Amino acid sequence: MHLWKKTTAALVAAGIMLLSSVLHPGMAAAATKNNSAYTYPQDSVPQVIQGMSPSVVGIAGKLTGGMYTEDRYNLSHGSGVILSKDGWIVTNAHVVDRLSTIQVVTSDGKTYQARSVFSDDVSDIAVVKINAKGLKPAVFAVTSQNAQVGEKVAAIGTPISFSLRNSATVGVVSGLNRSIDSSYRLIQTDTAINPGNSGGPLVNMKGEVIGINSMKFSAIGVENMGFSIPSETVGYVVKQLIQYGEVKRAGLGLSLEESFSAIVGFPSEDPLQVTDVTSLEAIQAGISKGDVLYAINGKRVYSIVDINEMLKLYAPGTKVKLLMQRDGDIVSVPLVLSSGISVPVEDAEWEEEVEV
Repeated sequence: MHLWKKTTAALVAAGIMLLSSVLHPGMAAAATKNNSAYTYPQDSVPQVIQGMSPSVVGIAGKLTGGMYTEDRYNLSHGSGVILSKDGWIVTNAHVVDRLSTIQVVTSDGKTYQARSVFSDDVSDIAVVKINAKGLKPAVFAVTSQNAQVGEKVAAIGTPISFSLRNSATVGVVSGLNRSIDSSYRLIQTDTAINPGNSGGPLVNMKGEVIGINSMKFSAIGVENMGFSIPSETVGYVVKQLIQYGEVKRAGLGLSLEESFSAIVGFPSEDPLQVTDVTSLEAIQAGISKGDVLYAINGKRVYSIVDINEMLKLYAPGTKVKLLMQRDGDIVSVPLVLSSGISVPVEDAEWEEEVEV
């Protein structure tokens, strides 16, 4: 009887091993070699989520203005990422703008009231300060430009309901350096980003934040088109918000018109045309309406976003050289940078774009 049981068990084990060798070549060999049950390779996503989740918070507050200011359920919420152990948090400007009595909830369920809020509408970045110690800061990538299209990424945040804090979704980087109704370039991703995910991180499989989730396209027939603010832009803005309470940007002091090709997204080498001179520095440099801008400090620019990205490297008061065309002649024009941000003359906005 015992011999029959042992023989049956051996036959069953052999059958399983044979089936495994057919379906998963190498499985049986690995199991035989190690004399143990087969273990499949683990995906890195759960480890990345577990490592990042303590650095992600939910942010909620009561909306100011409107018809329902007395309604205690008139709340708005979003997400945020911890920057420092002592309570600095980054989120989107549109998450905290128009909110009063802002509450921050950490992944372990602790609630803090915001003590300071500094916001920058141009970049859609804001920082919030809470009185806390021992928080776990997220690791931000120095630059998002090391990311690759097709690379797996995850988004963590508070979609739809505040009870769904620290929800995770997974997708890939769909594109880099996108210019979508924004002053700076964005990361495109097919990772599911829903209302409430704003301000949360887009994380690579190294556990680094490569972007802060900000907006998506929402329309019938449009799927999985989300956009995140790259980590280098986040760093540029956050540093100044914490230090000055505002972003001290350098500007050309010019209103510029992009070419048709640049506006609609075709490859373009067309320059930008000056439509107005808006700073004393630009007037003193002799720039006038109708002049054409080709380059700044030897680097070609084709769009407003190109200019804004380049000017992140400079402070107001810095002198640069513009390569311009004036009255048919190509000239080099010294210009002292003023304060401000460059915006298109006619800002083309897709009506179905939404902030999340």
